[in-house]
Amino acid sequence: MPVVPEFELELPDGWARHGVDDASLEAMLAAAKQRCMEAHAVHLYAEVKGQLEAAFASMRKGGVFAFFAPTTPGDETLAIPSSINASIRSGEPGQTLDNLVRTLIRDHGATPLLGDHRTLRVEKEKTTRVGTETVINHSVVYLTPIPGAKRRRALSLVAGFARTPDIDADSESINSVRLLFDACVSTLQWR
Repeated sequence: MPVVPEFELELPDGWARHGVDDASLEAMLAAAKQRCMEAHAVHLYAEVKGQLEAAFASMRKGGVFAFFAPTTPGDETLAIPSSINASIRSGEPGQTLDNLVRTLIRDHGATPLLGDHRTLRVEKEKTTRVGTETVINHSVVYLTPIPGAKRRRALSLVAGFARTPDIDADSESINSVRLLFDACVSTLQWR
């Protein structure tokens, strides 16, 4: 696979970019273990460890090469249970991503991000069960062409967050999360 050009995003306080390599997983596990010990909840570490390992395996399987999440402890950290995953979308050999873009617009209601036609934005919802609870997972997908790739490859940023059914999809809190992600992705700068 061709090299992915480096890029930057402006992130909320306490958020950072991480790889999906073993070193990143080990660092997150060590931080989680420390927090569990400080909270006198060592028994939770096994559960957290399993969740982190599963999340990393899922990201790797999905071609994610980086993720952005609230991982710096502190009072200034915007600690919301969400992340932004980065991967590459490629067209079929010799093809552009134009058909995908048309499908996202026509069938899924994709629109330009904040009026900027360089980045396409589409939101999806999926209702799932977590134990005995119902959770509605939101994925906001942002697609922007990679410079020099002639519309054959695009950076895909997927912001994920969840809500319970008692919180309306258009509530102020959910709209604030959407706006946060839109604002972060709108700051994308290629290096």
